Amino acid sequence: MKKIFIGTFIIGFALLIVGCGSTNLYDEVMEEGVLTVGTEGTYAPFTFHNNAGELTGYDVEVIREVADRMGVEVDFMETQWDSMFAGLNSERFDLIANQVGINEDRLENYDFSNPYTYSSAVVVAPAENEDINSFEDLEGKSSAQSLTSNFGDIARENGAEIVSVEGLAQSIELIKQNRADVTVNDKLAVLDYLNQQGDEDVQIVAEEDNVSETAFAFNKGNEELVDAVNEQLKAMREDGTLAEISESWFGEDVSTK
Repeated sequence: MKKIFIGTFIIGFALLIVGCGSTNLYDEVMEEGVLTVGTEGTYAPFTFHNNAGELTGYDVEVIREVADRMGVEVDFMETQWDSMFAGLNSERFDLIANQVGINEDRLENYDFSNPYTYSSAVVVAPAENEDINSFEDLEGKSSAQSLTSNFGDIARENGAEIVSVEGLAQSIELIKQNRADVTVNDKLAVLDYLNQQGDEDVQIVAEEDNVSETAFAFNKGNEELVDAVNEQLKAMREDGTLAEISESWFGEDVSTK
């Protein structure tokens, strides 16, 4: 009888351990009513603090809308980019919302939501420009670029002569002063600049076919939470909310290819 009792106790205890371990991240999020999100908070216009000190930005608004539709609150944990994935690995947060690009190396170690941002390299030229309409037209033209940027490499590969600058704003100023013909940069950065400055003296004249995709990053093994986030992203895309958020930050919809 004693052996039976001990055996029953061991089995029961084992089942209890299994039962405790079977709670997945999605269940925890829904039970606690909180989605913990890692983000920088210093990366405008995606995740930053406005003049009132409030955390805002494109990525912040998108994940807040996702969480709201899931019926949970968001707890943002601001972390430097260099330690962002270490925080995810140690389960300090449930996902990363910080313009994380999807690539082969990351796919080996993490799961991703459906993309909510698409971007590519673009050529910016004067508004009255008629000669430059493609990347091939950069041959022999002067392009204002940061020397360490991969966009400078793109300009060089297409035959442009590089004029060294410190950033996008200086690049555009050189174009407006006729000290450079063009600049090559990230479409999102250019759209943000044009949206913020209302600058009509320059325009995007060409866009690369190769599109980069950004999405929310998760630790592997949390498929139910990934599916729940994707469900809301899909609904936001279908009812126009995602496009509306995108247009408010960039002046056009960057949530689709």
